[in-house]
Amino acid sequence: MNSEAHNNIWRGLLLFFLVVVGLIVTWVFLLVVLPKFYHQEDSKNEHENFGMKSIAVERIKIIPKIKKPYWKPVEISLIEDSLLRNKVEYGKELIAHTSKFLGPNGSVAQISNGMNCQNCHLNTGTTIFGNNYGSVASTYPKFRARSGSVEDIYKRVNDCFERSLNGKSLDTNSHEMQAIKAYIEYIGSNVAKGEKSEGSGLMDMKILDRAADPEKGKLVYVAKCQSCHQVNGEGTLSANNLEYTYPPLWGKLSYNDGAGLYRVSNFAKYVKSNMPLGATYENPLLSDEEAWDVAAFINTQSRPHKSAPKDWPDISKKPIDHPFGSYADGFSEKQHKFGPYKPIQEFYEKRK
Repeated sequence: MNSEAHNNIWRGLLLFFLVVVGLIVTWVFLLVVLPKFYHQEDSKNEHENFGMKSIAVERIKIIPKIKKPYWKPVEISLIEDSLLRNKVEYGKELIAHTSKFLGPNGSVAQISNGMNCQNCHLNTGTTIFGNNYGSVASTYPKFRARSGSVEDIYKRVNDCFERSLNGKSLDTNSHEMQAIKAYIEYIGSNVAKGEKSEGSGLMDMKILDRAADPEKGKLVYVAKCQSCHQVNGEGTLSANNLEYTYPPLWGKLSYNDGAGLYRVSNFAKYVKSNMPLGATYENPLLSDEEAWDVAAFINTQSRPHKSAPKDWPDISKKPIDHPFGSYADGFSEKQHKFGPYKPIQEFYEKRK
């Protein structure tokens, strides 16, 4: 074999070797190096994305939840029309001093028991969680299950006269009814139609795991209520003897058993946020149990009876603490009035 042929063989072997090495390097790059590179990029991206998510989460955490402000009544002093302002101001006077105008010795008519509207609707219906009027104008007319019909503000006001004031209905065309309606509509005119203002009505409370106890409630009454509402719940008359400074909580001059406060839950919510004098929803002076028990005690005392055979045409819509049968369940009247309410509540939840 001559030298040139020999050199060609070596060149071929070298070329083959280089090709093999090149293929090996390419395979290593494709199978090992490149996947690691992409894995690192993915990890980096995941880390960056996680970081962005973390930032987003942190942003969510640090943004405070904006609480809807509690309702405030529109100031009567803002009314420019003198006729309207006089009507609204008269309506406020009627709410504050109902008995002076419409009580047993009223100057306009004698159609109520001597209590004032603001005995239940505190500070002329403006107190937060004090049965205020903030949502009345915005939600009426509305359907109410108690009557089974759509009610307007006139009906709502007269329900109070017939039940809470244990009296007679007020003529809807009277100057007094028109003034009361004007007042309620005006002070709630800052609430959009269909909306419910924050802090209206009564503050919700958890139901007890036991029945409300009138005997325990009597102890609460003696210790924390009796000094104003008196030993026999007869209340305290004002100096003019025309109205009450502290209203009667039972007896012939108190609310009748068709009133909303005759439901133990409503009375408990009311006193929890507002009683004894000085209590507020922010700084209550009664525990939940004290509120439930004193409500049970007061609502076991004698009071006028309201005959209302047309109430609750659909008995399945009765509140669980409605004190009078019949009911759409098998629970007793006593349990409906005092509890425990949880079994009744669970019964109706299962039917939904």
